[in-house]
Amino acid sequence: MTTPRICLIRPNRGSFSESFVDAHMHGLPADVRVLYGGWFPRWRDEGHLLLPPPLGAARSHLATMPRPLRNPLRLASDLGLAAFLRTAGCELVLAEYGPTGAEVFRACAWAGVPLAVHFHGADAYERATLAAYGPRYPALFAHAAAIIAVSREMETRLLDFGAPRNRLHYLPYGADVNLFQRANPADAPPHFLAVGRFVDKKAPQLTLLAFQQVHAALPEARLTMVGDGVLRESCMRLAGAMGLADVVHFPGPLPHAEIAALMTRMRGFVQHSLVAASGDSEGTPVAIIEAGAAGLPVVATRHAGIVDVVVEGETGMLINSGDAAGMAEAMLTLARNPALATRMGTAAADRARIHFDQRTQLGRLWAILDSARRTRVRR
Repeated sequence: MTTPRICLIRPNRGSFSESFVDAHMHGLPADVRVLYGGWFPRWRDEGHLLLPPPLGAARSHLATMPRPLRNPLRLASDLGLAAFLRTAGCELVLAEYGPTGAEVFRACAWAGVPLAVHFHGADAYERATLAAYGPRYPALFAHAAAIIAVSREMETRLLDFGAPRNRLHYLPYGADVNLFQRANPADAPPHFLAVGRFVDKKAPQLTLLAFQQVHAALPEARLTMVGDGVLRESCMRLAGAMGLADVVHFPGPLPHAEIAALMTRMRGFVQHSLVAASGDSEGTPVAIIEAGAAGLPVVATRHAGIVDVVVEGETGMLINSGDAAGMAEAMLTLARNPALATRMGTAAADRARIHFDQRTQLGRLWAILDSARRTRVRR
């Protein structure tokens, strides 16, 4: 049987924060061709330009082009992408993020190739992104053979935007549960771990504010904040100003294997997600799924897909966004009650293996994509 060939289009070639896209690239039972380099792609997976240099460069700066040139440039580049899809024998396009889908659905139609679009977070919430691409989502939804949302809240939002119920699928991310050795939080000191980008919607400053209260009550408490982003330097300075420079560690981004090893030495996992001033919001944070897979109880906020993963009072503790004191209280509860931390962590690991195993979730994704692949497309 011939392996199906699909084209995955992503804005970035690779990113510390896009492990879910990497899983799609490498974990689907298909021959995956990759295009990348912006919402409309510029590069092929071989490192070659998708379009001739003048056209590709012009398409990437379309918004700054004189208005009379925009439609001809868009048409020429769409036809170039359509030609690639036909020549490469692609049977389906998987567009990572809504704006990618909005940029490529015409080319997919001209190539006669079905399109599946996978929403992840900012593409459904951030105001600037929605101002630029929201008006184009109805046309995208009319064409897409499958639309995928990673949280129940996002599913509802996309329905409100006009996504058809019969082609909209709720599918949370998965974690490579075999990578994570089960921790025993009761054996760990009162050390807590946060993993993620240092950006507004993850509110790392509020995590620090909560930990300051924890450390004041329990001087042996420690916090490790893994990741990078625009707020990392300011958070490091803030930790110093709070007198926490010696008890909060900022190692930067780490490989998954090192993060998995760190988790075995922690009492719990923390994340203070909220809706940013820009409107940006989480989808479903993969790090929270991974923490559960490692057997760590989670202290997080009642935000977006977090509530789909963390069972309050069973696999972790949830507090309202912005409630640093509530977060500190939950962390102290775990710090002072090792048995509770282990009980919650065990429940989290069991839940991750049942509901969020990466192989299972990729299998479910492929079932959606394979059904979309068989959809007839009107050119």
